[in-house]
Amino acid sequence: MQIRLSSKDRQQLQDHLSGGVQPVRSVLRALVLLQMADEVSASQIARFVPLTAQAIRKVGHRFEQGGLDRALFDKSRPGAASLLDAAQQQRIIAMVCSEPPVGRSRWTVRLVAEEAVKRRLVPRVGREAIRVMLLSHDLKPWREKNVVRSGTE
Repeated sequence: MQIRLSSKDRQQLQDHLSGGVQPVRSVLRALVLLQMADEVSASQIARFVPLTAQAIRKVGHRFEQGGLDRALFDKSRPGAASLLDAAQQQRIIAMVCSEPPVGRSRWTVRLVAEEAVKRRLVPRVGREAIRVMLLSHDLKPWREKNVVRSGTE
């Protein structure tokens, strides 16, 4: 497979390769594109670049379909949806900022998860979802000095 690079594209590839720290994938893809533009076959490129001939041909197809950015970089991935909506998170944070249940001296991640379900703030929630949510709000209820409580103590 042969591709045609404009002088602008070729310069962008050279800049990408000499531009400091870059993701390895994009550097390999840039090298592949430069070699393909010089009419080197995919099997010959595969001898020098740690990619299969099929992967090299895919880089060329991606360049033809979407240009330089499409060939060098992967599409962003959406990731998993949040398990807790904003209202649920606010209710759980309010609960964590209040006094822990009777018989407990402080909140733990497990206790927060159990109490959130028990108080019907959420239908169900795991400890990891609670841990990540608390971390994103910079709350550490197991450390009493990091939790805002109302009243005099």
